[in-house]
Amino acid sequence: MTHEELFKIEKEGYITWLTLNRPEQRNRMTIGFLESFMELFDQFDKDPDVRAVIIKAEGKSFTAGMDVSELSSLLAGGGADSREQLRKSILHLQEGINVIERCRKPVIAAVHSHCIGGGIDMISACDIRIASKDVVFSIRETKIAIVADLGTLQRLPHIIGDGWFRELALTGRDFSGEEALKMGLITHLLEDRKALYDKAKSIAEEIVTCSPLAIQGVKDVILYDRDSSVHAGLEYVAQKNATLLPSEDMIEALQAFKEKRPPVFKGK
Repeated sequence: MTHEELFKIEKEGYITWLTLNRPEQRNRMTIGFLESFMELFDQFDKDPDVRAVIIKAEGKSFTAGMDVSELSSLLAGGGADSREQLRKSILHLQEGINVIERCRKPVIAAVHSHCIGGGIDMISACDIRIASKDVVFSIRETKIAIVADLGTLQRLPHIIGDGWFRELALTGRDFSGEEALKMGLITHLLEDRKALYDKAKSIAEEIVTCSPLAIQGVKDVILYDRDSSVHAGLEYVAQKNATLLPSEDMIEALQAFKEKRPPVFKGK
């Protein structure tokens, strides 16, 4: 399927809305879905007119997770060669989620109703997650005898802490928006989808008023720090600022402050 069949992409100023658009299949994630993510987020990363991305979904569910009907094609055969091919296939599909995290532009997940299995992989790679009150989350893989392999087990403990994470990953149980807010998986719980999308837009609008270079630098340093020691992270951010500063954006910020006006950043 083409990008156009899987997603709707709409630009609103510096904000790009990426809408999952398989409502009749409850936005189940396919191999083509993840491969499209690889291309789309690479495009978002390179486009200077994209400063924030919001992921939302059409239909009754945000996503019901991976389309298990496709998994059988990956499991054909039983020899050592087929198992090695399966390993490579899994690594390839992981890139469909990794690109969300690697995208230098902040990504906001606006989640409604069901966000199951692979959906947790997806939103764990986003920078900010918000949801409507009808949301139902689940790390569902243990219920179908699979080890989650697209990033949930690696990313989610850093978001919600080890205690909550182990309970949810090992039981595979459903959990509510109220629980997700309490544990820090989401930062806002909204009354309905209109309020959800209004809040997503409001957060994105605040982001895009900031210097694109600074925003991209912050995201880069956050990811480096997560996977490094405190002192390595401090050295990295020192090098980052030594490379970036002074920038045209910084000079504009100082000038705007003196002139008592909002700054106009160009990402230079």
